[in-house]
Amino acid sequence: MTKQILAGLLFLLAIPMASAQIEKEIIPPYNIKTVSFTQNGINIVPLIKLGDAFRFSFDDLFGNEANYYYVIQHCDYDWKPSQLVKQEYLQGFDEQRIQDYQNSFNALQLYSHYRVDFPNQRTRLLVSGNYMLKILNEDRDVVFSRKFILYEDLVSVPLQIKRARNVADVNYKHNLDFSIKSQNILFQSPLKNVKVLLLQNGNLNTAITNVPPMYTIGNDLIYKYDVETQFWGGNEFMYFENKDIRGANNFIAKVESGGGLYNNYLYTNNARGANPYTFYPDYNGNFIIQNINAENNDIEADYAWIFFSLSAPAYFGKGDIYINGMFNNYALSTENKMDYNREKGVYEKAIMVKQGFTNYQYVIADKAGKIDNANAVDGNFYQTVSDYFVLVYYRENNQRYDRVIGRGVATSEDIIN
Repeated sequence: MTKQILAGLLFLLAIPMASAQIEKEIIPPYNIKTVSFTQNGINIVPLIKLGDAFRFSFDDLFGNEANYYYVIQHCDYDWKPSQLVKQEYLQGFDEQRIQDYQNSFNALQLYSHYRVDFPNQRTRLLVSGNYMLKILNEDRDVVFSRKFILYEDLVSVPLQIKRARNVADVNYKHNLDFSIKSQNILFQSPLKNVKVLLLQNGNLNTAITNVPPMYTIGNDLIYKYDVETQFWGGNEFMYFENKDIRGANNFIAKVESGGGLYNNYLYTNNARGANPYTFYPDYNGNFIIQNINAENNDIEADYAWIFFSLSAPAYFGKGDIYINGMFNNYALSTENKMDYNREKGVYEKAIMVKQGFTNYQYVIADKAGKIDNANAVDGNFYQTVSDYFVLVYYRENNQRYDRVIGRGVATSEDIIN
């Protein structure tokens, strides 16, 4: 009888493990804008050292001071909920109401600005790893969610960006050549227990995963692949600046004030894939919120309708074209999908964006959301300057979660052959 009870308990414990679903980011509804992780007032890629302070913020365009709550889920390398119970990765409580919020001031667009700092008096995160931050409404329904990653500084990750080793791709791709070195950890079964996550410009949607070490030298893990660690080079991000929301400058062709908000019409962009590479500084997909006439940009920066237009008739019928960047979390959503104007022969879209300095790009994808990087609207060039990140995950034998034990950072500005 005891064996039957034990078997039954083990079966019940196995059910949630077997049915664990991959946590996916829920795209915010129309009224939620400018979702951001920041440190020292600067928007960041959400890769944060364990123990460091950071802020999470967003705007609600309804401006009705609605109640929002946050819930934090710890995840494994593959973004399935980890085996840890909440008390093991979180000191205090989550599902707390966000109490720090203010309404917009001196802005045409009414909105409520919400922010929560971590760690805070109620919530402190205890372990490294993948996290999903969920924002709930009064009914405890998930409104939207965002991923972030906490890492420890236990290993060094020397990283060098190189041109592709395949002659056919040498002008179009970047290859990440790196190693993992540690004097603090003696790796157990590194081919099985060590995993890496490779990111280009902090875009988790295009991450490269599940690449094992090519070989080991003592306790050093070496990654010198030809294909497995390559990214398409892409092109420099385009940008617009409307810190003075009434000024037509920095790629803004015209400003109107109809419809209650300012309308900023950008100059029509041309598909750059067939053009030679041209360097100009960008922010590698990031954005800055700023109103030059404001004291508090969080609540005094206004929203404007940004009218994008793209001349790329050769792409009509080959896929959907989207506008994305960190300002919209690189989301391939209906709100960011462009419409083709047959009369003008251009793609068009208006998106409401908080004023400041914003990087954006055009991407083409199929109906399933798979991006066609090989036929990128703006082409692929090895000269393109991008930021690259390598995150190292490690699970010791019998350990119950994936730690992130180190991070490597490099830029393709220093690319070599």
